[in-house]
Amino acid sequence: MTVDDATLERIALSRAEYERLVDLLDREPNGLELGMAAALWSEHCGYKHTRPLFRHFPTTGPSVLTEAGAENAGAIDLGDGWCAVFKMESHNHPSAIEPYEGAATGVGGILRDIFAMGMRPVALLDSLRFGPLDEPRNRHLFSGVVAGIGGYGNCVGVPTVGGEVQFDPAYGGNPLVNAMCLGVGRVEHLLSASARGPGNPLVLVGADTGRDGIHGATFASVELDDASEERRPAVQVGNPFMEKLLLEACVELAEQHGDWVEGLQDLGAAGLTSSSVEAAARAGTGIEIDVARVPRREAGMTPDEVMLSESQERMLVIPKREHLDDVLALFRRWELHADVIGEVTDDGYATIREGETLAARIPVNVLTDPPQYELDCERPADLDRRQAVDLAALPDCDDPAAALIALLGSPNIASRRWIYRQYDHEVLTGTVVPPGGDAALIWLKGTERALAVATDCNGRLVELEPRAGAACAVAEAARNVVAVGATPVAVTDCLNFGNPERPTIAYQIEQSILGLADACRAFGTPVVSGNASLYNETPAGAVLPTPTVGMLGLLDDVARRLTPAISEGDEVLLIGAPLAQPAQALAGSEYLASRHDLVAGVPAIDLDREGRVQRLVLDANARGLLSAAHDCADGGLAVALAECCLAGGVGLDASGAVLGDRLDAALFGEAQSRFVVATPDAETRAALETLAAEAGVDAVALGVATGAGEDARLRLGPLDASLAALREAYEGGLPRALGSGA
Repeated sequence: MTVDDATLERIALSRAEYERLVDLLDREPNGLELGMAAALWSEHCGYKHTRPLFRHFPTTGPSVLTEAGAENAGAIDLGDGWCAVFKMESHNHPSAIEPYEGAATGVGGILRDIFAMGMRPVALLDSLRFGPLDEPRNRHLFSGVVAGIGGYGNCVGVPTVGGEVQFDPAYGGNPLVNAMCLGVGRVEHLLSASARGPGNPLVLVGADTGRDGIHGATFASVELDDASEERRPAVQVGNPFMEKLLLEACVELAEQHGDWVEGLQDLGAAGLTSSSVEAAARAGTGIEIDVARVPRREAGMTPDEVMLSESQERMLVIPKREHLDDVLALFRRWELHADVIGEVTDDGYATIREGETLAARIPVNVLTDPPQYELDCERPADLDRRQAVDLAALPDCDDPAAALIALLGSPNIASRRWIYRQYDHEVLTGTVVPPGGDAALIWLKGTERALAVATDCNGRLVELEPRAGAACAVAEAARNVVAVGATPVAVTDCLNFGNPERPTIAYQIEQSILGLADACRAFGTPVVSGNASLYNETPAGAVLPTPTVGMLGLLDDVARRLTPAISEGDEVLLIGAPLAQPAQALAGSEYLASRHDLVAGVPAIDLDREGRVQRLVLDANARGLLSAAHDCADGGLAVALAECCLAGGVGLDASGAVLGDRLDAALFGEAQSRFVVATPDAETRAALETLAAEAGVDAVALGVATGAGEDARLRLGPLDASLAALREAYEGGLPRALGSGA
C-alpha cells in the first residue's frame, strides 16, 4: 500500500519510521498492521526518546520483586509474605481536552495496573499542574480534573490520600495530570502480565468495545495545538462502577484461584493491540485474535477500530485451558462479560482475523521493537544568564508578616483542603495520616506496619538546573516520607517534558534523568516503575520540565507515626541547616517568583548531607525523641512553621531567633535538607541536640509552642503574625483564586 504523509502524521509515525517498518517486514504493511505498529511505536508506548536513558536508574535491590518495566507496576517485598506494588502514570493530553473524563480515566488506568498484578489498590495520589487560576480556562481545567479524580476514585472505593498541585504559566495550555496508585497483597498472589502457554485461550473481560479512545496513544505523543479539540474522540469515557466489579473479580481470582491463570493484563493505551502483543512479548509467544468475537457497543466497527479502541474497564485474561470454564464462571458471577477472543500461539506472530478473513499478521518482536533515538542535547542559552542573577542585590523583605500572609494565601502554597475534601480519603479504613501533611500513611492491616506515599517535583528548580532540580524532587519526596516516620524504600516516576526533538528539551530530559538517578542511588531507593510523557507542548511553548517522583516508605510501627502538628509546650527545632541563609537560598523559590516576578539562581543539593539529615530524623523518632516533624520546602522556614502551628492550633514564640543578614533568605529561602521538628520538653530537646551533633547535622532550637486560642501568634525573629490571620490566608487561598468563596 502507498502511505501518504497525511496518514503518517495522523498516526504520529515519521516517514523514516515507516521505511524502517517496511524493512523489518520486508514488505508494505496493510492498514491494520500500520496502525498497530504506529501505536506501539508511539512515544507513549515505545519510549523512543527516553528508554536509552533508563539504564542510568538503579532498579534492583534486596526487596525488589519485579524487573523495572517488565510488569504493569513495580513490586517491593515488605517482609512476612507481604508486598506492595505501585506506579505512576500520566493522562495529560486527554485532560487538556476533556478534564473530567481525562482525569477520571487516568485514575481508572492506574488502578488496573495494580489489580492486574493481583494486588488490592489501597491508595491513590495525584500530581497536578495548571496555568494560573486567574484565567477562566485554567479554572475550568483545574475544577474538572479534581472532580474527575474524586468522581472516579470515590465510586470505585479506593481512597485518594495525597498528592500535590502547582500553578505556573508554562502549564497554561498543557496541564499535567499524573496519577499514582499503591496496592498491597501477599507475595504468592502476584500475577504476571504474560501470555504463557501456547493453546491457552485469550479472554476479554469487562466493558464492550466502542470507538472511544482510538489513536489515544498517538494523540498522547504529539504536541497540542489549535486543532486538538477535534481529537476529543481520542478521550476515553470511564465507568467506575464497572471498574469496581473488575477490581473485585481480579483480586478474588488472584487471592483464591491464582493457579487458574497464566497471565492478567489491563487494556490501556492502544487497547487490545498493546495488551495482547506486550503479553506475548513477555512470554516469548504469539497471539491470534478473532475480532469478530470481541463484544462491541457500536455497529460497523472495523478490525482497526476494534484493535486500537481504548474503551475503558477491560482486562485480558490468559487462563490455563483446563480452567477456562472456571474463569468464565468467576467473572460472570461478578456480572461481567467474559468472552474467548483468541488463543496463545507458539509462532511469535500477532495474527488478527475477522472470522475467516486474515486482517493482519506481523511479528511480535517487530511491534515491540520501536526505534530508539539518542537525544541531541543543547543547554538552554538563557540558563547561564538566569543562574548568574545576583540575588543579593534584590531588596530585602521589609514586612515579614505581610510577606508570610501573602505566601500562605498563594495558590502554590495555600491549603489543599478545597481539593481533598472532594475525595473520600477514609474508605477502606486504612488511612492513618490523611491528606494535608507531608505524606499519607496507610496501615498495612494485620500488621503493626504502615506504608507512606508522597509525590513531589518543583518544575522551577528543574528548569533552572535540571540535574540538581531533579535530585531535589527525589530528596523532597523522601523528606516527606521521613516526616511521617517512614524509611524511603523505592521510587516510581512520571517524566513530563516537552518535545524531545528540540535540543534544549532533550537536555532537560537527559540531565533530569541523571539527577533522579544520582539521588535514588544516594538514598538506596531503586526506581521500580514509571512513565514518560513527552510532547507536553503547545504553540506557546513547553511545560516546565517536571520529572515527578512518587516515593514509597515503610514504617515498622504505626504507633511511631509523626504529623506536622505541634502541641503547647513543645520545643521546636530546625534540623539540617543554620538559621541564617545566603541570598542564593532564594533560588527558584515561591517568594522570589511571587514577590519579585523572578525565576533565577542555582538550585543546589548535597546528597550526602541530605542522607545524614534524613537518617537523623528517623533515628530520633525511633528513640522516641520527636513529637512532630515537617519538611521545610515551598515557602521556606516561615511557611513550614506556620503550617505546624496551624496543624496543632497553637502559636510559637521564636522571637529570639537570629536570622542573619538576609531576612528573606532565612524566612522564605528554600534551601534543601531541612526539617522542622518538635520534642515534648527541654530534656528531650537536649538529647536530640546531642544526637544531631554526633551525626554532624545542624540542630537549632527555635522556641516553644505557646497557648492556643484567639491570641495565638507566630513569632520568628522580627516576624509577628496572629494565627487567625495566617489561617484565614492559608485556608482561603484556593477558594479565593477560584472565585468560589467556598
